Parts: sequence; C-alpha cells; structure tokens
Amino acid sequence: QAQLVESGGGLVQAGGSLRLSCAAPGSIFSVSTMGWYRQAPGKQRDLVASITRGGGTNYADSVKGRFTISRDNSKHIMYLQMNSLKPEDTAVYYCNAEDSWLARRAGWGQGTQVTVSS
Repeated sequence: QAQLVESGGGLVQAGGSLRLSCAAPGSIFSVSTMGWYRQAPGKQRDLVASITRGGGTNYADSVKGRFTISRDNSKHIMYLQMNSLKPEDTAVYYCNAEDSWLARRAGWGQGTQVTVSS
C-alpha cells in the first residue's frame, strides 16, 4: 500500500484557499527535511515548499507569500496551506522527502488533485 497519503485537494476558484494534508510513515517523516511537490499536466514534478524537522521553511518563488508549509511531528502529518490560489497552481500535489534520492527510495503516493478555475 501507499507509503505517503495526500488529501485535501479539490476544485476552487481563483483567489480561494485549500489546505492539503500528508500522512507519512515515521521512518520517512523523520528525515531532516520534508517537502510538497506538484506536477501540472505535461510538466515535470517540482518542489514547491520544504520544511525541516525543526520548522525551517523554504518556498519556490512561484508560491512564496501565498503558501505555508507546516508539520506535526507527533502525528507524522504535514500540511500545505494554500491561499490566493491561481489557475497556474492547478496540479497534482505530492509529499515526500525533500532530498531527491530519499524521495526516490520512499516512493510516491497517489497525490491529491488541485484545480483552480479562472
């Protein structure tokens, strides 16, 4: 079964908000940095936000100021609060280790679809 489970996606109008959740096994969640990725139709999967176990964060320029990544270490759940959504945010969103090698070892979940209408 899936090692990582994403949820919370849906259809929203431009300017709206969504909150995504990611449930991960402890062995994966315990890596130093976790991240949210997205893959739009016809495009590669790209990292949009990352967070260390201590709470340090980084964001892609395209989402900076609009998205907030957070994590609950006790529950092994990571979140992505998405505000001021734009049509270009439309994609399947995935969670995984920020390190590409670790992410490859962990494998990818099903992702959750986010669709932003104009």
